[in-house]
Amino acid sequence: MIDGEDDRQKIHIIVPPGEHRKRIDVYLTQRILNATRNKVQSGIEDGLVLVNGKKIKSSYQINPNDSILVTLPHPEASDALPENIPLTIVYEDDSLLIVNKAAGMVTHPAYGNYTGTLVNALLYHCNTLSSLNAVMRPGIVHRLDKDTTGLMVIAKTDESHAFLAKQFSKRTIEREYWAIVWGEFEQKKGEIDANLGRSKKDRKKIAVTKEGKHAVTEYKVIASLDFLSLVRLHLKTGRTHQIRVHLAHIGHPVFGDPTYGGRSSAWGGLDGSQTQRAANLLKKIPRQALHAKTIGFIHPGTKEFVRFDSELPEDMKEILSSFNFSGAK
Repeated sequence: MIDGEDDRQKIHIIVPPGEHRKRIDVYLTQRILNATRNKVQSGIEDGLVLVNGKKIKSSYQINPNDSILVTLPHPEASDALPENIPLTIVYEDDSLLIVNKAAGMVTHPAYGNYTGTLVNALLYHCNTLSSLNAVMRPGIVHRLDKDTTGLMVIAKTDESHAFLAKQFSKRTIEREYWAIVWGEFEQKKGEIDANLGRSKKDRKKIAVTKEGKHAVTEYKVIASLDFLSLVRLHLKTGRTHQIRVHLAHIGHPVFGDPTYGGRSSAWGGLDGSQTQRAANLLKKIPRQALHAKTIGFIHPGTKEFVRFDSELPEDMKEILSSFNFSGAK
């Protein structure tokens, strides 16, 4: 429930029955979109988090039926500027729009990428975008990696943003990804259940680690293509780089992925001719062959379920066509 007693945004959370006891800073980091533990702890110290009407410490253990009121700080003026960047818009109404993000486009401005982002393009295209997220992320309810293509839902109003964010939090959003990966699967469908966290060797990477957050990815092989496979993936959780890390963890990194081993033919156990063919195909795609193909959700305006689908990008189609695969849509 979103309250608006003053000009600051308030988020009201009732801890559901059966929720396991945990620190409140951990709980709120999991519940509030794009929250970090440091920001939550700072808010608690500043008295912006009340439990049952009282101030608490970050170490407070939540209990079922606790009433938590979070007051978000005053937003600062956004420094993101409108830019006339082409967008592929799949659908648009007064509440939201669906865009098919291109490869190489960063979702929102951040250190090192203040221009040329999806947000910059959206600010040029839209008169209004939701303001519930960070000031440099108007309209952004979720994100895709820079070189992952596919569908994203963008909120135009605060009401639609809150409605959509709740679905993401409850994991009721339908998200289907297609990926071209190295190797042939012994099991044509399965579930990858492995905790994910920051790599201790390289903080820019995500790794499978016991101390990480719970992460589950479902996969199903659509086609086996010599030394590659086309797979369909569903996210049961939404961790950073989840699909890419999970697939690499089971020995099937996403083809072309420069971060998680997808540009090395060693993954495929190839013979000479296959190695050369793989090298030629890698020249056609400098990124991970991963596409967010389908997204479905309850529409914030009509309250009806809607689903949007997209074709694969041309670089992935070209790779599949080289194996005479006819289902590259």
